[in-house]
Amino acid sequence: MTKPSIRTPVAMGLLLAASGSALAQSASNVTLYGTLDQYLGYMRSSSGKSLWALNDGAILRSRIGLKGYEDLGGGYATTFTLENGFSADTGAQADGTRLFDRQSWVGIKTPAAGEFRIGRQNSVPFFIGGAIDYTERTTYGSIINTFGVPSRFDNDLSWKSPRWAGLQIDLHYAMPETAGEGLGRRGVYQLGIDYINGPYRAGYAGLMAKPNAGGLYDNAVQYHNVYLNYDYGPGKVYLAYVRSNNTTANTNGNNAATILNNVSNPNNFFAGNDANVQRFYNVYQISADYRLTPQLRIGALYGVMVDTSHKEGGAQGGNVGAYYDLSKRTTLYGFANYMKNQANAGWRFSGSAGPGSNLAGADINGKSLVGLQMGILHRF
Repeated sequence: MTKPSIRTPVAMGLLLAASGSALAQSASNVTLYGTLDQYLGYMRSSSGKSLWALNDGAILRSRIGLKGYEDLGGGYATTFTLENGFSADTGAQADGTRLFDRQSWVGIKTPAAGEFRIGRQNSVPFFIGGAIDYTERTTYGSIINTFGVPSRFDNDLSWKSPRWAGLQIDLHYAMPETAGEGLGRRGVYQLGIDYINGPYRAGYAGLMAKPNAGGLYDNAVQYHNVYLNYDYGPGKVYLAYVRSNNTTANTNGNNAATILNNVSNPNNFFAGNDANVQRFYNVYQISADYRLTPQLRIGALYGVMVDTSHKEGGAQGGNVGAYYDLSKRTTLYGFANYMKNQANAGWRFSGSAGPGSNLAGADINGKSLVGLQMGILHRF
């Protein structure tokens, strides 16, 4: 008889999922969890081109994960998270080169000094998405999400403080791990400051990364996000501002790419040969929601993207949307979205996960876009 073997990362993932389920039953400190989020999306450009597609991740990218917590005594604990993203509409991995593309870290939680983590982690700007707008910054209509949010980085060292009188600090440093680069000279630096006081929440989330040595431009890629929201009871009002230079062109459009990759960066820096690193954008956004019933929540959003180089590379738009909770774990949702690009702008709709099929090139550069989304999100 031959022994079974595990030959692929996918098979390993299935085995881990199965073992995680068993562990969750026998030990409360290990949990198998995940989300499934699929929607029917429609986009139409003022060029006349339209597109229907079934996509993954209007609100949350579909994922499966394992998270653990071991009590070490005296208020200390070991923590970890392993998380794999995938496209539920096709079953394909989000990143075929990684088993745990979304998160892969281990940490120590302390009673007084907060939590220390090492590994592939979500970024500070990504982590505070729920404080930015009523959609959690993830649908077609979120202008901040359309610009692009740095989401996660490899080889990341982080510290998150306890919440002191409502204030919490989050520090990250993603290492370059390149010969000849001293510790701290390059890599991705992140800072988060979050303050909660009664119905108010305010904060800052940002990052900075320097280019590789020898590039044509020595400008750092920057992303700065300032936010404020107010909980008035049946809903919230959200204000947010972003300033960043992390956008450039590719064959899909004038603003369809980033200079510093938002999810995967070899050595956590960039070439430094793109002149667009000198071009900054300001993004202003306001949104609000209201809970009509315990199950039904509605909201609206408006945002403006300003090209400070005065090269007509900005955009404006917004959305209206609704969420209906079938249960604590299952939500139906729908959004209607609009965006107008300036003459030299090429922004296109993007959800929590970039749509598998999207408009590009001549159908987004300088064009107006309309989008509809109808979907279901299930958490387990």
